[in-house]
Amino acid sequence: MMRARKTFGVALAVSCLSTGLPAKAGPTLLFDVSNGAVLYAEDQDNLWHPASLTKIMTAYLTFEALKAGKLTLDSKITVSEAAHAQPPSKIGLPVGGSLTVDLALKALVIKSANDVAVMLAEAISGTEAEFILKMNATAKRLGMVRTIFTNPHGLPAPEQVTTARDLARLARAVIKDFPEHMALWSLVDMRIGKRRLGSHNGLLKTYDGADGLKTGFTCDSGYNVVASATRDGRRLMAIVLGENSGRDRTVRAQSLLEHGFQTSAWKNFFKPPPSIDGLPDATEAKAVTSVRQSVVTWDCGGKGRVRVAKKARVAKAKAAKAPKAASAEAVAATVAPATQAPAASKAKPKAAAAVPAAAGKPQ
Repeated sequence: MMRARKTFGVALAVSCLSTGLPAKAGPTLLFDVSNGAVLYAEDQDNLWHPASLTKIMTAYLTFEALKAGKLTLDSKITVSEAAHAQPPSKIGLPVGGSLTVDLALKALVIKSANDVAVMLAEAISGTEAEFILKMNATAKRLGMVRTIFTNPHGLPAPEQVTTARDLARLARAVIKDFPEHMALWSLVDMRIGKRRLGSHNGLLKTYDGADGLKTGFTCDSGYNVVASATRDGRRLMAIVLGENSGRDRTVRAQSLLEHGFQTSAWKNFFKPPPSIDGLPDATEAKAVTSVRQSVVTWDCGGKGRVRVAKKARVAKAKAAKAPKAASAEAVAATVAPATQAPAASKAKPKAAAAVPAAAGKPQ
């Protein structure tokens, strides 16, 4: 009986994932990039802090500058004091240092580098303030009616808000208007000098057909992603906002995409779904909220921090009991590493303290 119940529970969980209906979380939107047809939507007009999804707009405007001939991929952009002052995530070049626009775009998308976002903004518009004006003008042109940008990177700012629907408009535009740069969004890593920088987009390594686009995180917005995948010539895109962990973000985006690939054909057969613009406006759209209390990371506090601390205590308790149950040979083999453990544990808090809580380092 217990085995049967467990099997049923697993089947039910798989069923929820396959239908794109995981547990209630933040706003989501699933759509077909080719025609904008919405395959699934939940709270798509609720306001949300975009975090580093902001950098999709920064990349869009960089692509515009490249197309207009204002920049080339080989153009060098310089680290200003304002860029250097940005908190992580960043590449950390010194003031006066430089890199090509090609490397800058890769660092913007893969590393989600906040200093590079400011460098690009200054290279394109002269000042960050002028670039922000351009961001908002472009958002208006693309129909992002509920979006306000106040910075080019997505670091915490109360006024910087968007919606899942607006992000869908932006993501669809960046692919349709600049298909020549599509490969950038699917890169899993890059190198700057001897450093290898990896992407935070787990789907690129785990989901069949995944080919972009961008992740984002701050304590208040949670873990977000705009995820694209292509199968048999069809590209779908999922917007997922406000998940509690990077794993939850990946699982929810994957389940939505899979739902789309499995059901879109019969949905079109019975009745064509509404488009992003044709989907009725939500009459009860909510103001921006914070998920800080549930995010699973040390930086944010709340329940998430308690969960992480509990896991650490359980792991420590298990480690303390292990030598008692082990053989004499096993205990002898672990004596040397055990004497070094306190020094290692003391080093970790120092490294964590160097990252400001508001930096939004995990993406």
